[in-house]
Amino acid sequence: MRKTVVITGGNSGIGLAIAHELAQRGATVCLACRDQRKAAAARSEILQRTPGASVELYELDLASFDAIHRFVQTFSSRHDKLHALINNAGAVPTRQQFTAEGFELQFGGNYLGPFLLTHRLMPLLQAVADEGGVGQGDARIVNLSSIAHTIGRIDLDTAKGRKPYRVLPAYAQSKLGNLLFSNALARKLPAGVSSQAMHPGGVASPLYRDIPGWQYAVMKPFLIGPERAGQLAAELALDAARRGETGGYFSIQHPRIVSRAARDELLQDTLYAQSCVWAGVTPLGGSVRAQMAA
Repeated sequence: MRKTVVITGGNSGIGLAIAHELAQRGATVCLACRDQRKAAAARSEILQRTPGASVELYELDLASFDAIHRFVQTFSSRHDKLHALINNAGAVPTRQQFTAEGFELQFGGNYLGPFLLTHRLMPLLQAVADEGGVGQGDARIVNLSSIAHTIGRIDLDTAKGRKPYRVLPAYAQSKLGNLLFSNALARKLPAGVSSQAMHPGGVASPLYRDIPGWQYAVMKPFLIGPERAGQLAAELALDAARRGETGGYFSIQHPRIVSRAARDELLQDTLYAQSCVWAGVTPLGGSVRAQMAA
């Protein structure tokens, strides 16, 4: 039986490398992408490399709550179960931009969008978790963070804008948010659903498309290809050896540092509670089955 995996931003860079690995491992790869033209090109590339692969395209803009709700509605009309969700998509704009709901784009799109998406897909993950009995199955969430989280600082007052706007602190905050969320999920998820986080390494990726050319030229000699990151993400999402593991942080390159802030359970819970308010979702904790029954 094919496992169904949703990957956000799977049309280029690290996301496409992950999608290739998932396809080669026999999963149904669901590319959730903002740019459908690029998504179609990615699907063609995957099918060329892995003939017979199962690849589905969905439109998703993580900078819009409405778009997230529409994606979940469309996806749920085709699938009643989800084996793995890979929160990969991200952006690094060099000038301040905002989501449809008015959040600073890196905080809103890199962190809060995946936060909402994960909660909205939870009933489908729970359906897999309960295969064979309550909590006896194996559903997984993989969150892409970054070593940049180590210099991140959570300042909720900047969620809707920074003065002045500086790209690196905004990015680092969003990546710390991803890791805090992954760790919070590991404590809050029902049995049978796991949450892992990873740093993909310094990858030559379209993530850097908005930085000045001279900066990218300086960085390029130190960057690696996306293939190893793709292999790690697919392993965390699918490998039987990872069954039951949760709350981990993995990295392609050393050092594998998890900051003290990322381990702070009070900070995890504070950010989680406020994010539930912003995203309009019910906090985890006995709520998933109630949502499924509603």
